[in-house]
Amino acid sequence: METIALDLMGGDNAPAEIAAGAVEASSEFGVAIMLIGTKDALDRHASGARLNDVSIEPMEATQVVGTTEPGTNAWRDKKDSSIAVGMRMVKEGRAQAFVSAGNTGAISAVSLFELGRMNKVERPAIATLYRNETNKIAMLLDIGSNVDCRPKFLLQFGEMGSAFMSKVLLMERPRVGLISNGHEESKGSKLVKEAHGMLKKSDINFIGNVEGFDIIQGGADVFVTDGFTGNVVLKFAESLAGSIFNSLKDALGSNVLTRASKPLWGPPVKSVARQWDYSAVGGAPLLGVNGNIVMSHGRSDASDIKVAIGLAQRMIRERWHQPS
Repeated sequence: METIALDLMGGDNAPAEIAAGAVEASSEFGVAIMLIGTKDALDRHASGARLNDVSIEPMEATQVVGTTEPGTNAWRDKKDSSIAVGMRMVKEGRAQAFVSAGNTGAISAVSLFELGRMNKVERPAIATLYRNETNKIAMLLDIGSNVDCRPKFLLQFGEMGSAFMSKVLLMERPRVGLISNGHEESKGSKLVKEAHGMLKKSDINFIGNVEGFDIIQGGADVFVTDGFTGNVVLKFAESLAGSIFNSLKDALGSNVLTRASKPLWGPPVKSVARQWDYSAVGGAPLLGVNGNIVMSHGRSDASDIKVAIGLAQRMIRERWHQPS
């Protein structure tokens, strides 16, 4: 049985929805969960009859990292936070993965201090998984961990993304594209042009530059960019999907006939809106650190947490990170 450390205190809906997701995941996936939180939160959410048939162990942390706290400060000042305790569980081998919907900057910083980087990796990257318009899973990285990048960082993002898609999602020869303002090799910023040359010489299945529309249309399986661009793309896509959903909902709910048929159109419209929400696919893996780390969306509910735990379980089973 896999053991996964789960941050009870992270996210807008913590701790209630996190605890509910833990129960669902343990019941459905058969995983053991170390639920990490303050004594008060554990007393309220990690005890009772609903835990009788699942494998959940409470683990106390005396501190909580706020959503706006700088990552390095969180590490320096809160070494007994739910994030830090969870990372130590992974480092000590008491858990095989860590899942949190908390402060992404803190998760990234604490993972580096506690777990360190994988061999030859200079900058870990946060990768988002989503379904494109062909309903296939694709990856975009980095989505915010590295705002300023060097060309070799983008090369490593491509290598890590390709390896993850091959090893964890069992995709054969994933196509890796470099986000630019044109497909031509001559297009792009200085960073993109230099990274293109490095990626072209690598052993991965690099297909060259890709443009914005390729991200949705399935022009590649792994989309490589710097954290600044990736974060802007992700947040724009999420907000656009939500805006389209709300517009469709308002339009379809504007008359009696379409309101009456909401049970038919509601679910597919909502599924389209959630297409870019990485919590619906399984959270965002942090690639390049010595451990299996999954970041769930800050707005995650119980269902999202369950799916993120499922991704962490798959990372463990497919041996994404093997302890040295």
